[in-house]
Amino acid sequence: MKKWLGGSLGAMVVNMLASSAALAVNDSVGGPKVNQLNLHEPVTSIAAQIEWLHWMMLGICLVIFIGVFAVMFYSIWAHRKSRGVKPASFHESIGVEVAWTVIPFLIVIGMALPATKTVVAMKDTSNADLTVKATGYQWKWGYDYLNGEGEGISFLSNLSTPMAQRTGAEPKGDNYLIEVDNPLVVPVNKKVRVITTANDVIHAWMVPAFGVKQDAIPGFVRDTWFRAEKIGEFRGQCAELCGKDHAFMPIVVKVVSEEDYSKWVEEQKAKMAALADDPNKTWTADELKTRGEKVFASNCVACHQANGKGVPGTFPALDADPTVLGPKDKQIETVLKGRPGTAMASFAHLSDVEIAAVITYTRHAWSNAGKGQDPVVQPADVKSAR
Repeated sequence: MKKWLGGSLGAMVVNMLASSAALAVNDSVGGPKVNQLNLHEPVTSIAAQIEWLHWMMLGICLVIFIGVFAVMFYSIWAHRKSRGVKPASFHESIGVEVAWTVIPFLIVIGMALPATKTVVAMKDTSNADLTVKATGYQWKWGYDYLNGEGEGISFLSNLSTPMAQRTGAEPKGDNYLIEVDNPLVVPVNKKVRVITTANDVIHAWMVPAFGVKQDAIPGFVRDTWFRAEKIGEFRGQCAELCGKDHAFMPIVVKVVSEEDYSKWVEEQKAKMAALADDPNKTWTADELKTRGEKVFASNCVACHQANGKGVPGTFPALDADPTVLGPKDKQIETVLKGRPGTAMASFAHLSDVEIAAVITYTRHAWSNAGKGQDPVVQPADVKSAR
């Protein structure tokens, strides 16, 4: 029995160590580090000031803590009843009252002055070299370059962690849930103004290494700024509880040299011109299905699932759904305007071609193939319904 227990225990220990080794991760590039206790390494002057304020105020609190408890414990020990000490009896002390008023006042002023200076600097978004609008969607970010080099560039930034890692079928990578397909690209040592808003619910654009966190509120425009002083990739996340896939809404900012940024701008504009879709073109069903499958994977799979079955009681199934199998006008309206009172938000930010493609895909996918009305929806149909 002892031999069996010893052998089994040894095997369990070996398996646990092997599992730990398999699950080991490294520091994320531009993101959190393994066993990190401190703030993120600052790469902007604002983030450096925030870190200094953090430690300065923590030091002041520590000194107050030690001072108060030292006096308290000394008083208890040195004036205990067993030593024959009798408590003092007095009604008031002008000196004590002045001390406990003046000293906290000086401490607050000493903390408030540098903090106010930093907060004022955080809100100064004037004279920006580049202005980017960040729009929060459930659950991704949209970026529009409004002013400066790169004006006119626009794209969506989606989580790129493979579904197999999210379901546990594959080992998790070092950048698990904090990696995207299209990062925000900015030049180093340039002041970047970020205008935030949202399409559906409240989100928050946060990159700790920049010392930036700004709410993105539907119907409102807020702004913040940063000037990255170091080339590299820096990661953040939506910092507002925004729904079911709040954890799947990362932010990645890629800081590059001015020369590399100019090259990236040229490449993006050439790519946008090449991918520009003509909503008046008549697409074949196969073209729309191929394009629609990609659109579905980026925008719809989180709620409706890859098998089209949805989440019972929360997100409806698209497989054998009457709207998907019915006249196209109803489904187009649903995608464009959403369904008030449900989790289905408007996807009007997608192009006419993307909406037509994803609708066509759902009408041919799963058990829907060969059933229902209007199997093919053209971009012109979506354009006329806007």
